Amino acid sequence: MGDTLSQEEIDNLLSALSTGEINPDELDEADVKSVRNYNFARPSKFSKDHLRTLEIIFENYGRLLSTNLPAYLRKTVQVDVMNAEANAYSEFLNALSNPVLLGVVDFAPLEGSVVIELASNLGFAIVDRLLGGGGEPLERTREFTEIELIILERVLEICTNLMIDPWASVVELNPRLERIETNSQFAQFISPTEMTAIVTMNIHVGEVEGLMNVCIPYSCVETVIDKLNTKYWYSTIKAKDDGSYTEIIESLIDNAKIPVRAMLGRSLISVNDFMNLQIGDIIKLDTKTDDELEVYTGNIKKFYALPGAASDSYAVRVTSVIREEQ
Repeated sequence: MGDTLSQEEIDNLLSALSTGEINPDELDEADVKSVRNYNFARPSKFSKDHLRTLEIIFENYGRLLSTNLPAYLRKTVQVDVMNAEANAYSEFLNALSNPVLLGVVDFAPLEGSVVIELASNLGFAIVDRLLGGGGEPLERTREFTEIELIILERVLEICTNLMIDPWASVVELNPRLERIETNSQFAQFISPTEMTAIVTMNIHVGEVEGLMNVCIPYSCVETVIDKLNTKYWYSTIKAKDDGSYTEIIESLIDNAKIPVRAMLGRSLISVNDFMNLQIGDIIKLDTKTDDELEVYTGNIKKFYALPGAASDSYAVRVTSVIREEQ
């Protein structure tokens, strides 16, 4: 009954039409709904939420690259996620230029593979750095040699293994670098019309800047596409933080080394007496031989103990624990 007008509303509407306050043509235009064309040949399988979730995943991946690659390259590495967009695989291939550096990664247990494209100037800079150079790219682009590809294969394997943790909230990956291609014609392992999500990252290796593109076919992530939404991703990350990360932090703290010292006593002497101290001199303390000692962990007084010996070393036996409320 919400669409039924009262007599008063009808009278007000007729009055507004007669005075010209309401234009009937405008009412007709308001009823027309906007229609968006749908391309059945290239359906948009990745929604904006899917692409946004991929950006979040690869922002985490970029942070891992920034912290792990410097250990191998001995150079500062900065990674920034630029965007994630959906395109046909043919458009991705057409944008490649030869020579190109493509890593084909088996995304097990998911079906299919993803492609990592690394800019050629970054590839040559990494090779130069790992062979003892300053990490400078070539002035003129050329084909990669077999030795250079073997060196780059090790780096791409590191990049591949770093994908496990960012994807852990979606699927437990076991990725494996299958091969490296330097010609885009040999990277046609899926249909050219297959829709893909392309995540573009800007990478700085020292002073050298280049792009890394990760091409993810829809068929590869189709079984977990429902998990590629921000709500699911944040909920699983929170659950993971409450569990495994807490255990990891606790284990690291358990193995941390903290200095422990027992205070025998205190005394005040003049600077002159201190300067003239000799072996055998006696310094009177403010404690007695049967008094409990204060034991400090770091700079915090934590225990009371009695002095003693263990084998040939001095030792203390803890008698009580000082609680925070004390």
